[in-house]
Amino acid sequence: MAERSETLQDQPSKASNVLTTKIDPTSARYEANMRFLADLMSQVRNEGEKICEGGGAKAIENQHAKGRLTARERIDLLVDPKTFFELGVYAAYGMYEEWGGAPAAGVITGLARIHTRMVMIIANDATVKAGAFFPMTSKKVIRAQNIAIENRIPTIYLVDSAGVFLPLQEDVFPDTDDFGRVFRNNAVMSALGIPQTAAIMGMCVAGGGYLPVMCDHVLMTDGSGLFLAGPALVQAAIGQKVSAEDLGGAAMHAGISGTVDFREADDPACLARIRSIVEKWGYRRQSPWDRKKPFEPTLAAEEIYGIYDSSPGRPYDMKEILARVLDGSRFDEYKPEYGKTLICGYGRIGGFAVGIVANQKLHANQVDHEGHKRIEFGGVIYTESAEKAARFIMDCNQNLIPLVFFHDVNGFMVGRDAEWSGIIKAGAKMVNAVSNSVVPKITVIVGGSFGAGHYAMCGKAFDPRFVFAWPTARYAVMSGDSAAGTLVEIKVKQLERSGTKLSEEDKKELYESVKRSYDEQTDPRYGAARLWIDKIIDPIETRDAITQALEAAALNPDVPEFKVGVLQT
Repeated sequence: MAERSETLQDQPSKASNVLTTKIDPTSARYEANMRFLADLMSQVRNEGEKICEGGGAKAIENQHAKGRLTARERIDLLVDPKTFFELGVYAAYGMYEEWGGAPAAGVITGLARIHTRMVMIIANDATVKAGAFFPMTSKKVIRAQNIAIENRIPTIYLVDSAGVFLPLQEDVFPDTDDFGRVFRNNAVMSALGIPQTAAIMGMCVAGGGYLPVMCDHVLMTDGSGLFLAGPALVQAAIGQKVSAEDLGGAAMHAGISGTVDFREADDPACLARIRSIVEKWGYRRQSPWDRKKPFEPTLAAEEIYGIYDSSPGRPYDMKEILARVLDGSRFDEYKPEYGKTLICGYGRIGGFAVGIVANQKLHANQVDHEGHKRIEFGGVIYTESAEKAARFIMDCNQNLIPLVFFHDVNGFMVGRDAEWSGIIKAGAKMVNAVSNSVVPKITVIVGGSFGAGHYAMCGKAFDPRFVFAWPTARYAVMSGDSAAGTLVEIKVKQLERSGTKLSEEDKKELYESVKRSYDEQTDPRYGAARLWIDKIIDPIETRDAITQALEAAALNPDVPEFKVGVLQT
């Protein structure tokens, strides 16, 4: 996308909107936070590297023995160097272990550039159960397609799959977010004018055969197969004996059925052909999102490691995080003296103008409508915070400014004072504004994302274009401590009604057991395995991830009319 014109006034300066820092990098707290987050990121990186091995060394060797590259090798050859931004790497993490697991759900997806043009890549990993579709495989492909649909991203499929994983076919085949939805999306994307190119670089059988044929361009390598039923099934069904090559080989589809547009000798030739095709694409309308030349933050991103603190007793300042993400560390804060537990304001990320909605973890002094002073807890959404955010979100829609949400939220305030102040009414207003927002929304889960606060801050159910999470993220109805305490209390009362009396030691053991289970489910890897999260990111790469998302969103120039319907007042 072309950048808008720039003036001297746009240059970073020591203006009043430049965020400053109060961080002491020599403090014990800073150093402890730094070690904790560095160790956690090291663990995530090691897990990610293991996932990227796919089916393992032997499966990779078998793929090479067939004269074929692995999915990751194909992507490396296809895209511009160091432009692949992988999504969903944790998909199916810890799942299907009774079947030997399915690393990355057996399919690799992500944004990349080919001759500088952004594309979505969807590549079957044949080293994982021959590229067969597990339930999460379908959902991962559909999620990638939905991102492509929302942002009008040209999509390239590298097909090498044995089809549905039959032992789990009832969870792959029939539902609205199962295998058939992939082909429905092919048709919808075509109708929307989103370019789709498919390269058959191995097996493409049964219903999966429709995917490439519903794309704009179909390529196929020698030695690959495209058929609705393989030779064995054909013989069993109609008694006909036919070789795989005669039934659905590249030569037949290129010369007899006319199904493929380009027949290529091998993987490198096929990938080179795709690059040649993409290089000749025209350009579409520019989106309305404002972008200028980007400037790095004035403060170092690496300091985020020492700033973030997950301890409830040691709240951190979210503005210190924003100062290391925003261009030039510049931020025009909206209503800074009102509703202080939510930070709203304008800035730029990667040159794009954005509206920021972020939970503030510092406690705040507030005066209510009757002049009474109170302390508001950081990370909690109060009535004033919700009203401010609702108005700000509507302003961003009115002025065509994309929204970025930074989560570290415990939920909405509860209790008599909160209810009397109209917290439900204010929360409903914020949820309405988020729900009906028409500008791109990007969500970054920094810490906790609990209860209705998760919804109001544009959780997955509210259609953010992308959901990113730090490894420190926690994602659930309530925190592990709160949930364990509630669940144990219920369990103890049930047991007491049946005549069983638990000792304090038994209660403690039950509490720890429930908390362990709950904490496992709130871990971001659990959410990423189920595609609630698109990517677990290194905190110091937050700015880059948001910029990638905004560049993707900029491919879609269409903005619906903004309407909110009935607002509680």
